[in-house]
Amino acid sequence: TETQAYLRLRLSERPNEVFACLYHDSRHRVLALEELFQGTFDGASVHPREVVRRALECRAGAVILVHNHPSGIAEPSQADLRITQRLRDALSLVDVRVLDHVIVSTEGAVSLAERALI
Repeated sequence: TETQAYLRLRLSERPNEVFACLYHDSRHRVLALEELFQGTFDGASVHPREVVRRALECRAGAVILVHNHPSGIAEPSQADLRITQRLRDALSLVDVRVLDHVIVSTEGAVSLAERALI
């Protein structure tokens, strides 16, 4: 999709893992892309309270979660699936929908929504 191509362009070449959010209004128009957490070459700590705080500050109605895998392999890990569920749970408490979690790499992109994992 165009969204995946854009996210790959923005994050796939990064040497360390970066977690970002693409915030949308209630009509799914893009409000902002914001990098929230940076990590090492094989992981980044993601704090749900910060994701929720920024979503509220942006007045987002929905969000696409995104992070890169510097290894070049975009397949989701069990940790990726766990943090997706934690973020969905936290954001749902403030009525912000998680539309997707996209993992990007130099080799491609994986949409958890397209794989019915969200």
